[in-house]
Amino acid sequence: MKVDVNNINVNKDQVWKLFTLTNDNGMTVEFMNYGCIITKIQVPDKYGNFENVVLGFEDYQDYRADSFYLGALIGRVAGRIKGASFQLNGKTYTLDANDGDSCLHGGSIGLNQIVWEANPFQDNNRVGVHLCYQCVDGEAGFPGSVRIQVTYSLDNANQFTIQYKAETDQTTPLALTNHSYFNLSGDLKKTIHNHHLVLDSNRFAELDDTMLPTGMLQHVEGTSFDFRKGRELGQGLNDRSWQNQVANNGYDHYFIFNHKLVHQVVMKDFDSGRVLTIKTNEPGVVMYTSNTLTDGLRFAEGISRQYLGVCFETQASPASLHHEGFPSAILQAGETYDKQTIFTFSVEE
Repeated sequence: MKVDVNNINVNKDQVWKLFTLTNDNGMTVEFMNYGCIITKIQVPDKYGNFENVVLGFEDYQDYRADSFYLGALIGRVAGRIKGASFQLNGKTYTLDANDGDSCLHGGSIGLNQIVWEANPFQDNNRVGVHLCYQCVDGEAGFPGSVRIQVTYSLDNANQFTIQYKAETDQTTPLALTNHSYFNLSGDLKKTIHNHHLVLDSNRFAELDDTMLPTGMLQHVEGTSFDFRKGRELGQGLNDRSWQNQVANNGYDHYFIFNHKLVHQVVMKDFDSGRVLTIKTNEPGVVMYTSNTLTDGLRFAEGISRQYLGVCFETQASPASLHHEGFPSAILQAGETYDKQTIFTFSVEE
């Protein structure tokens, strides 16, 4: 196993670091200290061919103006905060409204646009990088000075782990996640319609026509949101139910995990044989099927189009700031934020 480091010369005043983790099986994970952005994940198919299974730009410079958050670390709060404001301990906090009247993914200058301090490491079981950033009190309107450490690591079981740790000096909302778009066909050979998904969830958050949670949790039974026994994503992408339509004919919804299965997510591409399993201690996930992805962007393996990837944004829910019954996104002063999501890649014949 090894960690390689290269420089990306952004301009005369700024240099980003590009890290590549490689295990003994030849699997690689490539990411930058800019926004902790994952740019490539190379894994084999059932014939032993290594290909990239996440969306990423051909030109690293394009990440500076990326409005789709490709592969990025999202925060302080992932998702939409209604009215770009919230109340906490009797005080109203006003945030950066960067998505209509809402605050999306931490505001216009979120953690995806920060150059993080990065320290590679290697031990007997894994290779990785510790990425650190200190949020100042009032940054993007959020209270508290928050010290965040995100660790990306890879082992020889083809497990890529993201570990989030944080502490705050004031009680504050915090819901971190990663926004990678997965396409198990490899090198963007096809859309995600035929990807088969099992999702350990009975309930999802209903959305209104502005893409904000209504405060209602709907049961998946009898809907295109029922992935408990497995179904192809295309069944929902082609569905014309109201909830699929409000999400631009797809999924952009928060699912609450049952935590009854070993893995909360299992996705397969039968043509390539690739399997992605996700295990996490997060309470739920936003599944986004790239419904609004623009055509014509230059990605590393081809040109962008709708439904080219699926995001699994494991996290607490920003809806909890305005509605009861949702997993809390509040970190108390003096407590430690400690979340983990493990992405494991394998093949089936």
